[in-house]
Amino acid sequence: MNPTRTVVTEETWRQATARLAAGNATLLGLWGDAPDVHMALIDERSGDMTLLTYVCSNGKYPSVGAKHPAALRLERAIRDLHKLDAEGSPDARPWLDHGTWKGGAPASYQFLPAEGEGLHQIPVGPVHAGIIEPGHFRFTANGEHVVRLEQRLGYVHKGIERLMNGRTLAEGAKLAGRTSGDSTVAYAFAFAQAAEAALKIAAPPRATHLRALMAELERMANHFGDVGAICNDASFTLMHAQTGILRERTLRAAQACFGHRLMMDCIVPGGVARDIAPAGEASVRALLVEARKIFPRLVELYDNTASLQDRTVTTGIVRGDYVRQFGAGGYVGRASGRAFDARRSPGYAPYRDLEFEVPVLDAGDVNARVWIRIREVEQSISLIEQLLDRLPQGETIVPLECDGRDCEGMALVEAFRGDVLVWLRLDGEGRIARCHLRDASWFQWPLLEAAIEDNIVADFPLCNKSFNCSYSGHDL
Repeated sequence: MNPTRTVVTEETWRQATARLAAGNATLLGLWGDAPDVHMALIDERSGDMTLLTYVCSNGKYPSVGAKHPAALRLERAIRDLHKLDAEGSPDARPWLDHGTWKGGAPASYQFLPAEGEGLHQIPVGPVHAGIIEPGHFRFTANGEHVVRLEQRLGYVHKGIERLMNGRTLAEGAKLAGRTSGDSTVAYAFAFAQAAEAALKIAAPPRATHLRALMAELERMANHFGDVGAICNDASFTLMHAQTGILRERTLRAAQACFGHRLMMDCIVPGGVARDIAPAGEASVRALLVEARKIFPRLVELYDNTASLQDRTVTTGIVRGDYVRQFGAGGYVGRASGRAFDARRSPGYAPYRDLEFEVPVLDAGDVNARVWIRIREVEQSISLIEQLLDRLPQGETIVPLECDGRDCEGMALVEAFRGDVLVWLRLDGEGRIARCHLRDASWFQWPLLEAAIEDNIVADFPLCNKSFNCSYSGHDL
């Protein structure tokens, strides 16, 4: 999964933008590498990926967001991070820079205007109640009726891509795994695959199976937590408590297998840093037995609680054409009819040899996003069982060898939120010259703004939790 990067003319760049605008391709990523800008696209029908590079003249490039809105925030981030301007962009406001960077954006930020009688604004955040990351939400409402929501993110920008520069692959893997802590396995998985693609090596079969085992445990733990948290925001605390127990049991199984509850730093370029512990398999199989016994009862409880259904059904609807336009992945996309799953297409080892379904619904509401999570838990249980039954013997890591030439690689991995993209370029010594990491949340956060329109302010926590976008992964 490593497309050849092609340096293109302005005309070809504009043609690629037109393909995106027409729906003939999906945007995977857009990032700066001054004086270059790179754009990754995928044909969802074939799974073929394209990687284009435009060399900026005078620090400018033709705006993709002018015709394809999914690129707008990415362009604003490029301007903040690399001082490259998207010519013709309808939105030149800063995105990650909050006016504190030397020579950067002004401290004031202009939210988009809304006109109409009886409108008022409700600012929420960036500091929130509870232990959650910071983000600002500016509501324009008529009474309780939301007319517009606009987000202001970037509060947890930590400069992770700049920190990558000059690092060894081992150091880079640790940084990648800390991009968004709840997806540490997925980021490490994608980073390792990108490094292996650059060096033209393959991880051993046992390592790829262990990586997938970690990924599915991570997916299950997060989905258990999300289902309960969504119900908790609808004041149904029983579900929150019971799914919290299942999440805790999943994390304990991960600890028993790999020595860390989140399995952080367990996936490295070339393979895995830890083999499964002798007692790990029994712990995971016991978890599967318990999940198969308890989770269906909780699902039935969710489905048969009328007061809960009243809060989730038809709330926070995201239209199918929006998720396709933005290339929104994960449960946000699949709940609105987009069947994309990077494990299936373009696919990667060992998922090509495993049996699983990609659940898809088209209602696009909070309830549909809950049900996608439920079905994905069921699929993860099956996948984990297959992985344990088919776990190959043999080595778990291969040495990394650099031939003294610059090289680059790209990978796409399915995290619990959706697809994570990692692209990196290595210098002749095998050190990181540039690395870009793109979270699924980049294409999901804008759709939350659309989902809350025509709902009431009190339903925002429910909609927000049903998306559960990452602040840290987005803010880099």
